[in-house]
Amino acid sequence: MTTPNSKNAERLARVAASLKKRHAAEKRFRFFGVLASLLALSFVAIFFVSILSRGLPAFWQATFNLDVYFDPAIIEVEPRPVPNPGESPADFQQRDYAWQSQVGMVNWNRILENSLIALRPDLEDERRTLRSLFTSGERFALRDRFIENPDLLGQTVRLKLLADANVDVWIRGNIDRDLPDAQQQLSPRVRELADAFFATDALQMNFSTALLVNPDSRSSPASAGLGGAFMGSVYMILVVLFLSVPLAVAAAIYLEEFAPRNAITDLIEVNINNLAAVPSIVFGLLGAAVFINYLKMPLSAPLVGGLVLSLMTLPTVIIATRAALKAVPPSIRQAALGLGASKVQTVFHHVLPLAIPGVLTGAIIGVAQALGETAPLLLIGMSAFVSTIPGGPLEQSAALPVQIYLWQGNELRNFFEGRTAAAIIVLLALMLSMNALAIWLRKRFETRW
Repeated sequence: MTTPNSKNAERLARVAASLKKRHAAEKRFRFFGVLASLLALSFVAIFFVSILSRGLPAFWQATFNLDVYFDPAIIEVEPRPVPNPGESPADFQQRDYAWQSQVGMVNWNRILENSLIALRPDLEDERRTLRSLFTSGERFALRDRFIENPDLLGQTVRLKLLADANVDVWIRGNIDRDLPDAQQQLSPRVRELADAFFATDALQMNFSTALLVNPDSRSSPASAGLGGAFMGSVYMILVVLFLSVPLAVAAAIYLEEFAPRNAITDLIEVNINNLAAVPSIVFGLLGAAVFINYLKMPLSAPLVGGLVLSLMTLPTVIIATRAALKAVPPSIRQAALGLGASKVQTVFHHVLPLAIPGVLTGAIIGVAQALGETAPLLLIGMSAFVSTIPGGPLEQSAALPVQIYLWQGNELRNFFEGRTAAAIIVLLALMLSMNALAIWLRKRFETRW
């Protein structure tokens, strides 16, 4: 016969065993949760370390620091024309263009060669070799500098001149120096001179402003930059901000606050949710069919890219805005209506101001998502090579994600691999900045109730 004390002891033993199992299960769950978090963080860390280790060095580029003499014996041009009294603008412009054409005929390569010969007079007979040390775009940079300031004639100016892309790769050590000459991209003499000038600090690794401000270039890879792609992305984001965000917020306010609850509203809501899950390349197909083929909009224009990204961003911003409006307590609406406010006054004077943090967060996150899209832009022709910086949303341009895609496939892989990683860093910095802005705005305007 069991006594009450023995029953209590058995019950306590069962409870203790059950509690021990629960604690063990909790520890296992906590262990696997921490392990999963550490694994995710490790992948993120590996990604950032990989990108930063390859991209940060690309912000420094092999550059010659030389005294360049604008020799009048080489630059044999007439003084730049000035407007004559009574001369028409068209006639003056024609004379000015003729002068610029004359400047373009100057042997600017010889100016570059002389700047190195001033350091090494013994290289007078190796002008062709010296010329190959510079990127081909530097002679045009000298020409443009002289056109902007003809007073440089006869003066000596300290300039930073970009080295050839292959010289840059050689100086960085991205090429195995033990490879036979047949497998090297530079001749033995060019490699020898590059090392010699680098040893005397005439050739240095300087911060590359060209990477950030220049447009893309095929004839002069060392001069290729993100300037054109950056401005194209800016124009597209402006189109998204001024088109998609107002339309999305207005649609969300109507659906959440004013639309009657019926089958049509339910159908619209289902389609909005479905559109948010549609692959972005589908929007690219839609943009190519409607904006380019039907409406005959210009190919590769930021306006078209902005319209396509606006269509893609609309569902995301609508869903985020509706969630922000729904988070406002019903008591706010009831109190406003009880005090005699109309439905419109209640929404715009009381509900919407309280929902602004969520609306801004959704809008900025949607725009940041659009900034990183590549697939829809490829289908509307923004993968074309564009060597100029766009002056407006109707001019041809690339975008930052597309520029990364183009550089990744460049044949000069040793040079553009680092530049591609640098472009990824710039894109990530922009996206992280926009997400940080969204978090700050939410904290700044958030109202607790």
